[in-house]
Amino acid sequence: MINSAYFMSMLISGLKLGSIYAIVAIGYSIVYGILRLINFAHGDIMTIGVYIILMLMNQAGVPIPAALLISVAFSVGVGLLIERLAYRPLRDASEETTLISSLAVSALLQNMLQMVFSAQRQPFMLPEALRTTHKIGIVNLSTINIITFISTAIFLVILHLVLTKTRIGTAMRACSENLRAARLMGVNVNRVVMTAFAIGSGLAVIAGFLLAGEYKTVYPSLGFVPGLKAFCAAVIGGIGSLGGAVTGAFIIGIAEMLFAGLVPTTMTAYRDAFVFLLMVIVLLFRPNGLFGGSETARS
Repeated sequence: MINSAYFMSMLISGLKLGSIYAIVAIGYSIVYGILRLINFAHGDIMTIGVYIILMLMNQAGVPIPAALLISVAFSVGVGLLIERLAYRPLRDASEETTLISSLAVSALLQNMLQMVFSAQRQPFMLPEALRTTHKIGIVNLSTINIITFISTAIFLVILHLVLTKTRIGTAMRACSENLRAARLMGVNVNRVVMTAFAIGSGLAVIAGFLLAGEYKTVYPSLGFVPGLKAFCAAVIGGIGSLGGAVTGAFIIGIAEMLFAGLVPTTMTAYRDAFVFLLMVIVLLFRPNGLFGGSETARS
């Protein structure tokens, strides 16, 4: 018999993990929706941001809010630089070419982080105030857990308003429908793409901060596997669909934590494999994801 409090604890942990995956998956979906580019370097931008926060907190004594803002600004700059140097020259190339390019950029960033910070794990300890535990009903939530839920909801609402109520959001949706037609109608495609990369990079840093705060450590490949899982979430929900990406992220987060918490301990090491297996199963029945429409080639 499974204890109800234990089950609820696993469910809340899944929602918390899904919230982090959702923030990352949004970045994947925005960029893919416009460029049909799977940016595997997205998770590594997350890791860069976490290292910047760590340096600012430990070596310069910068408060967390200021460190987070500086890290977001720096990582947005990195994301824009990657777009300008690695992806823009290949914009008219095949999807296979851009995919290989993104994998190469990911490997480059991971190796650069390893050379600069070493391959050793470094502790990432948040202040005691953020680690304080609060009992809500039958579950315990830390302050950083509550911040994770609230920040995810806020970012989703803001992003929805940006995409539906602003000119740049309208331009992004137009480019997502037909990039060439949007260009012919006078849309500044480069500006739209840069905005997409800036939003994705900024959100990735925030997700990295929440993830590192949960794991209490940072290392050069910190963002790689969560990035892949966020990509799986985007695929499950229907890549290119923001609502689908968020739904897929929560499905993966909950499924992963329930798998880890309910199977024998000898099986918990396979939780990552379970996530990818879940994606394969969904794609067998829904090749375009749960909320993805029929994919048509854009002119």
